[in-house]
Amino acid sequence: MTDQPSEEALVAYIQQNEQAMYGPFFGSLGVSAAMMFTAAGSAYGTAKSGTGIASMAVSRPDLVMKAIIPVVMAGIVAIYGLVVAVIVSGKINSGGKEYTINQGFSQFAGGLVCGLCGLGAGYAIGIAGDAGVRALSQQPRFFVGMILILIFAEVLGLYGMIVALILGTS
Repeated sequence: MTDQPSEEALVAYIQQNEQAMYGPFFGSLGVSAAMMFTAAGSAYGTAKSGTGIASMAVSRPDLVMKAIIPVVMAGIVAIYGLVVAVIVSGKINSGGKEYTINQGFSQFAGGLVCGLCGLGAGYAIGIAGDAGVRALSQQPRFFVGMILILIFAEVLGLYGMIVALILGTS
Protein backbone atom coordinates (compact mmCIF):
# COMPACT_ATOMS: atom_id res chain seq x y z
CA MET A 1 0.00 0.00 0.00
CA THR A 2 1.33 3.44 -0.93
CA ASP A 3 1.52 6.31 1.48
CA GLN A 4 -1.09 8.85 0.56
CA PRO A 5 -1.16 12.25 2.28
CA SER A 6 -4.00 12.90 4.66
CA GLU A 7 -6.82 15.23 3.82
CA GLU A 8 -5.49 17.80 6.29
CA ALA A 9 -2.07 17.69 4.64
CA LEU A 10 -3.64 18.25 1.21
CA VAL A 11 -5.67 21.22 2.47
CA ALA A 12 -2.57 22.75 4.08
CA TYR A 13 -0.62 22.26 0.83
CA ILE A 14 -3.32 23.94 -1.25
CA GLN A 15 -3.62 26.85 1.19
CA GLN A 16 0.13 27.34 1.15
CA ASN A 17 0.20 27.44 -2.65
CA GLU A 18 -2.71 29.91 -2.72
CA GLN A 19 -0.50 32.38 -0.83
CA ALA A 20 1.97 33.03 -3.63
CA MET A 21 4.00 36.21 -3.38
CA TYR A 22 3.33 37.06 -7.03
CA GLY A 23 -0.44 37.37 -6.49
CA PRO A 24 -0.37 41.19 -6.27
CA PHE A 25 1.40 41.32 -9.64
CA PHE A 26 -1.72 40.01 -11.34
CA GLY A 27 -3.94 42.40 -9.41
CA SER A 28 -1.75 45.31 -10.53
CA LEU A 29 -1.79 44.00 -14.07
CA GLY A 30 -5.60 44.06 -13.95
CA VAL A 31 -5.57 47.68 -12.76
CA SER A 32 -3.21 48.58 -15.61
CA ALA A 33 -5.27 46.72 -18.21
CA ALA A 34 -8.47 48.44 -17.12
CA MET A 35 -6.92 51.87 -17.43
CA MET A 36 -4.88 51.32 -20.60
CA PHE A 37 -7.54 49.66 -22.74
CA THR A 38 -10.36 52.01 -21.73
CA ALA A 39 -8.11 55.02 -22.37
CA ALA A 40 -7.22 53.62 -25.80
CA GLY A 41 -10.90 53.12 -26.63
CA SER A 42 -11.73 56.59 -25.38
CA ALA A 43 -8.93 58.14 -27.42
CA TYR A 44 -10.03 56.35 -30.57
CA GLY A 45 -13.66 57.36 -30.07
CA THR A 46 -12.66 60.97 -29.45
CA ALA A 47 -10.38 61.12 -32.48
CA LYS A 48 -12.79 59.43 -34.86
CA SER A 49 -15.80 61.50 -33.72
CA GLY A 50 -13.67 64.64 -33.70
CA THR A 51 -12.76 64.24 -37.36
CA GLY A 52 -16.45 63.88 -38.20
CA ILE A 53 -17.24 67.03 -36.22
CA ALA A 54 -14.49 68.96 -37.97
CA SER A 55 -15.80 67.78 -41.33
CA MET A 56 -19.42 68.71 -40.65
CA ALA A 57 -18.54 72.03 -38.99
CA VAL A 58 -17.37 73.40 -42.32
CA SER A 59 -20.87 73.34 -43.73
CA ARG A 60 -22.96 73.54 -40.52
CA PRO A 61 -21.12 75.38 -37.73
CA ASP A 62 -24.42 75.91 -35.89
CA LEU A 63 -24.63 72.17 -35.10
CA VAL A 64 -21.19 71.80 -33.53
CA MET A 65 -22.43 71.87 -29.92
CA LYS A 66 -25.01 69.16 -30.67
CA ALA A 67 -22.34 67.12 -32.43
CA ILE A 68 -19.97 67.17 -29.44
CA ILE A 69 -21.99 64.45 -27.66
CA PRO A 70 -20.03 61.50 -29.14
CA VAL A 71 -16.79 63.00 -27.84
CA VAL A 72 -18.26 63.35 -24.34
CA MET A 73 -19.55 59.78 -24.45
CA ALA A 74 -16.15 58.51 -25.55
CA GLY A 75 -14.59 60.30 -22.58
CA ILE A 76 -16.96 58.54 -20.20
CA VAL A 77 -15.51 55.19 -21.27
CA ALA A 78 -12.15 56.18 -19.78
CA ILE A 79 -13.92 57.11 -16.54
CA TYR A 80 -15.21 53.52 -16.31
CA GLY A 81 -11.63 52.28 -16.43
CA LEU A 82 -10.54 54.85 -13.87
CA VAL A 83 -13.28 53.79 -11.44
CA VAL A 84 -12.31 50.12 -11.75
CA ALA A 85 -8.60 50.92 -11.44
CA VAL A 86 -9.08 52.97 -8.26
CA ILE A 87 -11.41 50.49 -6.56
CA VAL A 88 -9.39 47.40 -7.45
CA SER A 89 -6.06 49.01 -6.56
CA GLY A 90 -7.45 49.68 -3.09
CA LYS A 91 -8.04 45.94 -2.67
CA ILE A 92 -4.47 44.92 -3.54
CA ASN A 93 -2.37 43.86 -0.55
CA SER A 94 1.06 42.32 -0.24
CA GLY A 95 1.15 38.61 -1.02
CA GLY A 96 0.52 36.26 1.85
CA LYS A 97 -2.35 34.90 3.87
CA GLU A 98 -4.58 37.93 3.36
CA TYR A 99 -4.10 38.11 -0.43
CA THR A 100 -4.29 34.87 -2.39
CA ILE A 101 -3.38 34.12 -5.98
CA ASN A 102 -7.09 33.63 -6.65
CA GLN A 103 -7.76 37.27 -5.75
CA GLY A 104 -4.94 38.41 -8.04
CA PHE A 105 -6.29 36.39 -10.95
CA SER A 106 -9.83 37.67 -10.32
CA GLN A 107 -8.61 41.26 -10.33
CA PHE A 108 -6.61 40.62 -13.49
CA ALA A 109 -9.67 39.14 -15.20
CA GLY A 110 -11.80 42.07 -14.02
CA GLY A 111 -9.30 44.56 -15.40
CA LEU A 112 -9.24 42.79 -18.74
CA VAL A 113 -13.03 42.64 -18.89
CA CYS A 114 -13.38 46.35 -18.18
CA GLY A 115 -10.53 47.34 -20.47
CA LEU A 116 -11.54 45.29 -23.47
CA CYS A 117 -15.22 46.22 -23.13
CA GLY A 118 -14.13 49.86 -22.95
CA LEU A 119 -11.94 49.43 -26.00
CA GLY A 120 -14.85 47.98 -27.95
CA ALA A 121 -17.24 50.67 -26.70
CA GLY A 122 -14.82 53.44 -27.66
CA TYR A 123 -14.37 51.92 -31.10
CA ALA A 124 -18.14 51.68 -31.60
CA ILE A 125 -18.71 55.22 -30.35
CA GLY A 126 -16.03 56.53 -32.69
CA ILE A 127 -17.45 54.91 -35.79
CA ALA A 128 -21.10 55.61 -34.94
CA GLY A 129 -20.28 59.13 -33.78
CA ASP A 130 -18.37 59.97 -36.96
CA ALA A 131 -21.16 58.72 -39.20
CA GLY A 132 -23.80 60.25 -36.92
CA VAL A 133 -22.43 63.79 -36.91
CA ARG A 134 -21.94 63.68 -40.66
CA ALA A 135 -25.56 62.56 -41.07
CA LEU A 136 -26.63 65.26 -38.59
CA SER A 137 -25.18 67.94 -40.85
CA GLN A 138 -27.30 66.62 -43.73
CA GLN A 139 -30.50 66.02 -41.71
CA PRO A 140 -30.82 67.58 -38.22
CA ARG A 141 -33.77 65.30 -37.39
CA PHE A 142 -31.27 62.42 -37.14
CA PHE A 143 -30.11 63.72 -33.76
CA VAL A 144 -32.30 61.45 -31.61
CA GLY A 145 -31.36 58.39 -33.67
CA MET A 146 -27.67 59.22 -33.30
CA ILE A 147 -28.04 59.54 -29.52
CA LEU A 148 -29.80 56.17 -29.25
CA ILE A 149 -27.09 54.45 -31.28
CA LEU A 150 -24.40 56.03 -29.11
CA ILE A 151 -26.16 54.96 -25.91
CA PHE A 152 -26.20 51.35 -27.08
CA ALA A 153 -22.48 51.58 -27.87
CA GLU A 154 -21.71 53.22 -24.52
CA VAL A 155 -23.55 50.63 -22.45
CA LEU A 156 -21.04 47.97 -23.54
CA GLY A 157 -18.38 49.74 -21.49
CA LEU A 158 -20.77 50.04 -18.56
CA TYR A 159 -21.42 46.29 -18.63
CA GLY A 160 -17.67 45.67 -18.55
CA MET A 161 -17.26 47.97 -15.56
CA ILE A 162 -20.02 46.19 -13.63
CA VAL A 163 -18.52 42.75 -14.26
CA ALA A 164 -15.04 44.04 -13.40
CA LEU A 165 -16.24 45.40 -10.08
CA ILE A 166 -17.90 42.09 -9.25
CA LEU A 167 -14.75 40.15 -10.15
CA GLY A 168 -12.27 42.57 -8.66
CA THR A 169 -13.87 43.07 -5.29
CA SER A 170 -14.95 39.51 -4.48
